[in-house]
Amino acid sequence: MSGSFFDTNVLIYLFSRDPAKADLVEQALSQGGTISVQVLNELANVSRRKMQCPWKDTNSFLALLRGLLTVQPVTLEIHDTGLRLAERYGIPIYDAMIAASALHAGCDTLLSEDFQHGLVLKEGLRITNPFL
Repeated sequence: MSGSFFDTNVLIYLFSRDPAKADLVEQALSQGGTISVQVLNELANVSRRKMQCPWKDTNSFLALLRGLLTVQPVTLEIHDTGLRLAERYGIPIYDAMIAASALHAGCDTLLSEDFQHGLVLKEGLRITNPFL
């Protein structure tokens, strides 16, 4: 397995007023990686609801990410894996679905602030907080 999977909470810093974090995310994106349809949905929700971005800006941002990154579909297999991860590790369902998507995409690193930094799931996924 190789490659990085981006969680929503990392990519949202591209919208932030924190240039240091936005720069770190841009550097990571320059190496490529993977996201899931779930991440795209969450980004659309945050962009519209919390940041009140116009549809045009939201769609442009999502299109940019789809052009830069591989998009992992959400499947029943990912759902089942996510449920097992949530049960095994005691992590919230939606976070477990992100981890499951990363595993099914063949990624070895999940860039996220929602998990314990340095945690390695026995399935072979390392959690990294890129801002530490």
